Amino acid sequence: MAEELKPKPGWRDIPRPIWALGFVSLLMDLSSEMIHALLPIYLVTVMGASMVTVGVIEGIAEATASIVKIFSGAISDWLGKRKVLAVIGYGLAAFTKPIFPLASSVSWLLAARLIDRVGKGIRGAPRDALVADIAPPHLRGASFGLRQSLDTVGAFVGPLAAIGLMWLTANHFQSVFWMAAIPAFLAVGLLVFAVHEPERPAGLRKSRFPLSLPELRRLGSAYWLVVAVATVFTLARFSEAFLLLRAQIVGLPIVLVPIVLVVMNVVYALAAYPAGVLSDRFNRLAILAIGFALLIVADLTFAFSDDLLGVTLGVVLWGLHMGFTQGLLATLVADTAPPELRGTAFGVLNLLGGLALLAASVAAGVLWDQFGAQATFLAGAGLTTLALIGLGIVRGRVPHAGGPAHGAAP
Repeated sequence: MAEELKPKPGWRDIPRPIWALGFVSLLMDLSSEMIHALLPIYLVTVMGASMVTVGVIEGIAEATASIVKIFSGAISDWLGKRKVLAVIGYGLAAFTKPIFPLASSVSWLLAARLIDRVGKGIRGAPRDALVADIAPPHLRGASFGLRQSLDTVGAFVGPLAAIGLMWLTANHFQSVFWMAAIPAFLAVGLLVFAVHEPERPAGLRKSRFPLSLPELRRLGSAYWLVVAVATVFTLARFSEAFLLLRAQIVGLPIVLVPIVLVVMNVVYALAAYPAGVLSDRFNRLAILAIGFALLIVADLTFAFSDDLLGVTLGVVLWGLHMGFTQGLLATLVADTAPPELRGTAFGVLNLLGGLALLAASVAAGVLWDQFGAQATFLAGAGLTTLALIGLGIVRGRVPHAGGPAHGAAP
């Protein structure tokens, strides 16, 4: 049965604090990616670190961020405040930036990377919960999509800025690292002065122990179904490093391999906001299903393409699937979780997603080594198909998907 067409939201209707949070994300991602695009090369060529050391640093950093997220989300529910934790998280990330050009050893760089990721972990869940608190229900998808689009702009502008600045400074890493600190501190300033947290609604229940079993049960079956589908989906969405390897294998020169991530993130940024708008007008799960289907087609394209044209198409499809899924999964969490437990809800989602991505990337590497690239991408297509089937179970349990759900109120 055709669904009733909802009023068309416009970008001008999105609250200003959502725009501000989007530009905060853009500036911090710009800063971080300027450094992260160069850090592995800097560690090996300047600091004399081994590839094993690079892998250990990155693995520990990302695992730390995933673990911290669940606690920061729960603390924001306990405090009834989101912004203060977001400021602490972004502030930690900003104040680590000067350590990179000043570091005299690998140990200092490891410490800076860890603190930076702790900052990311602290800010992630409270920031997403703050978006959910501020966004009107009929603009929730558009709001999450806008923030995700602006965040992704930083993800592709950062590496491009690093390349340009390395050329201008004759490959002087420290100069680029110093310049990367500027947008980081601008992000913190914008968050402090341009984002105002809404007052906690009168009578809204305050959670004393958000991570206790009774409180986790209060998140509701609809929320846990969304998280289960998101986790299975993340198992299918392994690290983009494998896209780089696939492009290199089919003949892309090594010097141009980073352009793969630039293309993917450009498409991602362009798709995320329109996907959020569509989810506000139509069925959220139908739009999400399109994103899942795009990943299946992308995986099949990577599996069976042996030339640059095919791999380029796969990269574009991968970026489209990111745009059609990442913001919507966050929106569904906001739709289903009780308002007073949104921080905890996003923390659980981020933790399970981070662990699933780690497991997926390890499994993808094993499959690639044992059976070749085709097996890796076919496995991804198979797992995505399972997640797509799981959406049928979720249907009817969340708002905009065929029926009412717990926690849909703003």
